[in-house]
Amino acid sequence: MTLDDALVECPVIAILRGVRPDEVLDHAQVLFAAGVRGIEIPLNSPDPLDSIGELAAAYAGRMVVGAGTVLTAERVEAVAAAGGRIIVAPNTGVEVIRRAVELGLAPAPGFATATEAFIALEAGARHLKLFPAVTYGPAHLKQLKAVLPSAAVIWAVGGVGPDSMADWWAAGARAFGLGGELYRAGQSVAETAEKAVRVTAAARGLK
Repeated sequence: MTLDDALVECPVIAILRGVRPDEVLDHAQVLFAAGVRGIEIPLNSPDPLDSIGELAAAYAGRMVVGAGTVLTAERVEAVAAAGGRIIVAPNTGVEVIRRAVELGLAPAPGFATATEAFIALEAGARHLKLFPAVTYGPAHLKQLKAVLPSAAVIWAVGGVGPDSMADWWAAGARAFGLGGELYRAGQSVAETAEKAVRVTAAARGLK
């Protein structure tokens, strides 16, 4: 399954910041059951490459998995070796983007301005993560969409939840990275399941 395939099924990437390898499959199971097809493990989580490896093995072909907070080309290589397929960053790092593309991975660099967006696109990215989205708002994205190429897939990440997804969708976002709205370190699997059902119901209402 490619990143684009996953987003067609459900335009939500679950950000499991702080999840441990010994619990990641339990949380992934309920996310998958709710309809989520993409998971990001930020690299400042405990043993993140182990979690990515567990997920990649368990959900091969059924879910796209990768890392967040990827800041160097060396970390891109480590994620690839673990089985990750998506490379998410909070910033526009040209070396990270280029290395991800070279390895056949899908980079989703963070951006806030038109300048950063075009730098990312020129480096080979097609998915662009507006971050932190809540700081800028849907009106900011709507203006940017007027100049960005139609092939660019914009993610709204940071302060976005099921109650605001429709506004972002109307502004041109076609993916959402959700952290605390889906998962907080230490929460129960039941709580993850409850949040996932709410989020995916909102996502289905966008189509």
